[in-house]
Amino acid sequence: MKIAVASKNGMVTEHFGYCESFNIFETENNQIVKSESVPNPGHRPGFLPNFLNDMGVNVVIAGGMGGSAVSIFNDKGIEVITGAQGIAEAAAKNYLQGVLKSTGAVCHEHQHHDECGN
Repeated sequence: MKIAVASKNGMVTEHFGYCESFNIFETENNQIVKSESVPNPGHRPGFLPNFLNDMGVNVVIAGGMGGSAVSIFNDKGIEVITGAQGIAEAAAKNYLQGVLKSTGAVCHEHQHHDECGN
């Protein structure tokens, strides 16, 4: 399984599309076996869900995310966890342990992206 966490400086970002990078965690038997940081190639409508799908990501974790991105991920069978905060790796580990649950935080207006995840 691959988990992508929208991050900046190793911390979960409030808005998925405006993250600095994606921390990608490869897991086996509910343990992280490999991690890498992939720079965000740019925020364009519909692009990032396809980008992460092409990387083989199964789960995406962020503070908040736009509704259209959530829909694209859902259409691709990728689980979306929003409302997360704190250290990216800790969020991935909490997900693996079944502790991290989505709050369903959806961003509705991109000009207010600093308020996502609330």
